[in-house]
Amino acid sequence: MPDVLTLFFDGLLIAGTPTNLMFCLVGALLGTLIGVLPGIGPLATMALLLPVTYYLPPLAALIMLSGIYYGALYGGSTTAILVNLPGETSSVVTMIDGHAMARRGRAGSALAIAAIGSFFAGCVGTILIALFSPALSKVALRFSAPEYFSMMVLGLIASVVLAQGRLLKALAMLLLGVALGFVGTDVNTTEQRFTFGLPELFDGIEFVAVAMGLFGIADVIANLEKPERRNQTTAVIGSLMPSLAEFRASIGAIVRGTGLGAVLGLLPGGGAMLASLASYAVEKQVARDPSRFGQGAIEGVAGPEAANNAAAQLSFVPLLTLGIPGNPVVAMMLAAMVIHGIQPGPQVMTQRPELFWGFVASMWFGNLMLLIINLPLVGIWVQLLRIPYRLLFPAILFFCCVGAFSLNNSVFEVGLAIAFGVLGFVFIKLKLEAAPLLLGFVLGPALEENLRRALLISGGDWTVFLTRPLSAVFLLITIVMFAAMAIPALAKRRTETFSQGEAS
Repeated sequence: MPDVLTLFFDGLLIAGTPTNLMFCLVGALLGTLIGVLPGIGPLATMALLLPVTYYLPPLAALIMLSGIYYGALYGGSTTAILVNLPGETSSVVTMIDGHAMARRGRAGSALAIAAIGSFFAGCVGTILIALFSPALSKVALRFSAPEYFSMMVLGLIASVVLAQGRLLKALAMLLLGVALGFVGTDVNTTEQRFTFGLPELFDGIEFVAVAMGLFGIADVIANLEKPERRNQTTAVIGSLMPSLAEFRASIGAIVRGTGLGAVLGLLPGGGAMLASLASYAVEKQVARDPSRFGQGAIEGVAGPEAANNAAAQLSFVPLLTLGIPGNPVVAMMLAAMVIHGIQPGPQVMTQRPELFWGFVASMWFGNLMLLIINLPLVGIWVQLLRIPYRLLFPAILFFCCVGAFSLNNSVFEVGLAIAFGVLGFVFIKLKLEAAPLLLGFVLGPALEENLRRALLISGGDWTVFLTRPLSAVFLLITIVMFAAMAIPALAKRRTETFSQGEAS
């Protein structure tokens, strides 16, 4: 332990040089900006800047790229809370209660709690990386395709708790999202699936087009139809800092979200999105009054925001200790290391300790910078709500269309976003929650990939999911969670049917 603390202190000195601090600030600012702007993600930004890093010192390049990643997670919550647009995939969960708080005049509190929760989780994540990197990486080694599949099933069932309506409707939306995720080219057979012969769909449906349509465009249509909805958007903003009661309610959620994010961040395929989803599910289960969720519960913002940032920090552990990238963004970090002639893996810690510990320590500086950047900017972001809706909704539509078009410089993506916007409006009219659909859409391809891989390894033996202990535990938790949701729903439906029979 003393050796680790000494090495971490040396890392703070290395990361604290003016050059490294400057690139940390650049990454944090860029990340916040692309998180705030819908449709522009950290992956695309890092891909554009990757050639530039060739001319930077290796540590400075890694610090800047990582700052873009977790800075985007900070910024992604801003548009999710203010204008109901998920800047990042993990922001979908924050959006549910965050935007509801904004409609009630508590946007400042939601943004401040999001920043505080992310900072706390980032600091804890940095400490965990410093203290337990070798031990934590061994946990990830115990996971293979069956475990990933079972974990994805658990994540999909957990997403049902995001729906405020009936269980069957939530499951239907979830399955629709999974089906949409299958659109494109089958990676194993190269056959086209559900593309209707359209070349633009050969690579699948883009997340940004779906998210912008279901949440951004659909919300605009609904607001234009009902003036009372848009009047809520420009309501009294309230305090820019959370009340004492809100802060107390958030503490437990932040701690629980940090723990969940730390565990799920280690697992390839898990990451920030699954962590925020799991945190929301936990908070809704432990709450005294679960009906508050979806109506502006502060725990629904604090927990997921802490979870996604902790997961983002811990996702670097498999890369730094095993050389295994857990998600596409971390894979971009791997590419940056290879460009500089660094072979990721256990040897980095021993052969390049200044790089390893300087990079780990830079995360603490990055999170501190993001807190300093974001808290003063809360007031500026909240001013968006004072803009008259007749001026705000064209800007929202503009950003949605630009975000969709920038994916492939294709008007087809814009048309796809509009089509999903109309579909999202239909869902609003039918009182169907779009969040399970979106999360099913994101997790569906990974679910299929790991299912196929597991069956290939086992020679087609389906019992592989039950004979492997960790996989069996995930499936057992899934069954228990589903039963916990289904039994009360069935009992409520039976009571309503009985009451209607009595009335007649």
